[in-house]
Amino acid sequence: MLALMSSGGFAFWIAILATPVLIRSLRRRRIGQQIREDGPSSHSAKAGTPTMGGIAIVGAVVLGYLGGHLGTGVGFSHAAVLVVLAVVLFGVVGLLDDWIKVRNRRSLGLNKRAKFFAQVGASVLFAELAVHWAHTATTLSFTRLSVPGIQLGQWGWVAFAVFVLVGTSNAVNLTDGLDGLAAGSSTFCFAVLAIMGYWIFRHEVIFQVATQSALDMALTAVALAGGCLGFLWWNAAPAKIMMGDTGSLAIGSGLAALCLLLNLDLLLPVLGGLFVLETVSVITQVVSFRFFGRRVFRMAPVHHHFELLGWPETTVITRFWVLGGLFAALALGLFYGEYLTAVHFA
Repeated sequence: MLALMSSGGFAFWIAILATPVLIRSLRRRRIGQQIREDGPSSHSAKAGTPTMGGIAIVGAVVLGYLGGHLGTGVGFSHAAVLVVLAVVLFGVVGLLDDWIKVRNRRSLGLNKRAKFFAQVGASVLFAELAVHWAHTATTLSFTRLSVPGIQLGQWGWVAFAVFVLVGTSNAVNLTDGLDGLAAGSSTFCFAVLAIMGYWIFRHEVIFQVATQSALDMALTAVALAGGCLGFLWWNAAPAKIMMGDTGSLAIGSGLAALCLLLNLDLLLPVLGGLFVLETVSVITQVVSFRFFGRRVFRMAPVHHHFELLGWPETTVITRFWVLGGLFAALALGLFYGEYLTAVHFA
């Protein structure tokens, strides 16, 4: 428990203290947010708000994870190091995207093809290391390897992991459209993952995840929660800084990587249910407009739809936080229910 508290505490305080320093540095360099022209008119006031705030989140996660090992006796594991690596790699992809937006002074960064292939490249590297270095199980699972117990094989798992990493990072990226929405919603997810990781550590026989890896990944989850929460102090409406793609892609990759390596593959869509809804709203809007010539929502992602219905931004954010928290609570309930089932039939 000391290691978990240290990891989260380090990450939280680093994020909350380093972010204002980053804000001042970005302002001096006139690195500000570019607003999409087709977005809600109320967002025009946000133009010029410092962006690339994800740098603070990524830095807090790395230092928080390292800090959780100081004097606690917890060893480093390949799996947890891979989660941190995924966060850094996707953060770099997002940073490049954000930098191009700032340099060209427009809301478009990397072109879609370049961004996609960069994400795929980072995902392939993660997946290959997960299989051949961390020796993760290649079985499709819900909360433990026996359910549903479908063996994907090395190549199948690598392809699945790439899909999950790219999909989840983009889902969080789509959700990052309102002040504090992505950071607050992600905090719920990582807090629940920390609980799950610790529970898996305490019941290794049932979950079949190496004890050291489970505890170390719980530290990573706490560091991610602390980093997001500390950043949220400055990112809450009205935001003093935006996380940009640097933060959203890093957070999404961390969420996906933890679920993949903790064998929570099929629980991820429940845990990140809010991100799934945001993504589905975009897909629905695009399909409906292309094939039927009409829009389902006033604007996608769906949080903008409610803004255009007249909901104040803070109302949309708060209600979506509640929804995100409920999804996370549901995932925790399903996880514990599966644990009780395993204990009963053991």
